[in-house]
Amino acid sequence: MAGRGCGCSPGHLNEDNARFLLLAGLILLYLLGGAAVFSALELAQELQAKQRWEERLANFSRGHNLSREELRGFLRHYEEATRAGIRMDSVRPRWDFTGAFYFVGTVVSTIGFGMTTPATMGGKIFLIFYGLIGCASTILFFNLFLERLITVIACVMRSCHQQQLRRRGAVTQDNMKAPEKGEADSLTGWKPSVYYVMLILCLASVAISCGASALYTTMEGWSYFDSVYFCFVAFSTIGFGDLVSSQNAQYESQGLYRFFNFFLILMGVCCIYSLFNVISILIKQTVNWILRKLDSGCFPPCQRGLLRSRRNVVMPGNIRNRCNISIETDGVMESDTDGRRLSGEMISMKDTNKVSLAILQKQLSEMANGGPHQNSASSRDDEFSGGVGAFAVMNNRLAETSGDR
Repeated sequence: MAGRGCGCSPGHLNEDNARFLLLAGLILLYLLGGAAVFSALELAQELQAKQRWEERLANFSRGHNLSREELRGFLRHYEEATRAGIRMDSVRPRWDFTGAFYFVGTVVSTIGFGMTTPATMGGKIFLIFYGLIGCASTILFFNLFLERLITVIACVMRSCHQQQLRRRGAVTQDNMKAPEKGEADSLTGWKPSVYYVMLILCLASVAISCGASALYTTMEGWSYFDSVYFCFVAFSTIGFGDLVSSQNAQYESQGLYRFFNFFLILMGVCCIYSLFNVISILIKQTVNWILRKLDSGCFPPCQRGLLRSRRNVVMPGNIRNRCNISIETDGVMESDTDGRRLSGEMISMKDTNKVSLAILQKQLSEMANGGPHQNSASSRDDEFSGGVGAFAVMNNRLAETSGDR
């Protein structure tokens, strides 16, 4: 009764748990591998820098007849001043209105460069509540931006597909008399490729990063490589804070530069966020491919036993009898039940299609054809409807959960 009320079944839970555990294990391996690589690349440089600093500190202490403890105490005061935003070079004020606006932008976008932080108790308390509402609102904005961006991309891809059909002669003379009907018939079953969407988002992100890097190289005096590095760190909201734009006290054409800096960071964050959403679908595709291989006999029985509970899940019958599963074809096929649970309806696709991409493909197709088709007025008023990608999955699950009550 409990599983029926929440729209879940033991098969669904077992499959979701297997996917979750496998993804967690892959992320752990990814973290361990990344830690090993960065340690190998950066540890020697850190030790050399520490040795040089100790030598300089000893030479300065002897040259000025200062004890090591007194000098270290003075340097600790300088570190406190640095955390408060005080620099030896001339920099912009941190807490005037423009500086505070830059700070709240890094807060709500979750970039958090770290070069400016509240020092007072009141500021820290206010930041907790301000960030709670601001970050949630910005995530909603990013999802709505993604929805509109996908709409534009889908319409462009539909237009390109129509042009290809015309060049191939798919639209006959009879269809030319009623072009709308002819094009609708020729587009039956067509779904935009998610790979093309990822390619377009990659190109847009690269174009914005290259343009922004050229601007930062000129205005900040950074190398072009450092500028590209800053763009990725900022646009992906990693925000280390080792390089931060628009921090000098004066710039040539300062107002115009700060406007373009804000605009480029906003557009870069939106594009990278959209790209991450699409890449996450492809990562899920890879995880499902691994699970299919585990469950179809390509690995030893002791490993397949971990997923025996997933056999109750409805899936295409020909999947179980195949060992050499290709990631480009069947490697990521999800069950019909899982597809219905995520998208709200059965999605009919050929065996060679990527079923794990069906939700986003369905949304692309609907948007390219003028929006999703609603069956009734009540569905238009559904408070959980809408969204793209992971946001849509959450909305659909909330919708079906509320419908079961």
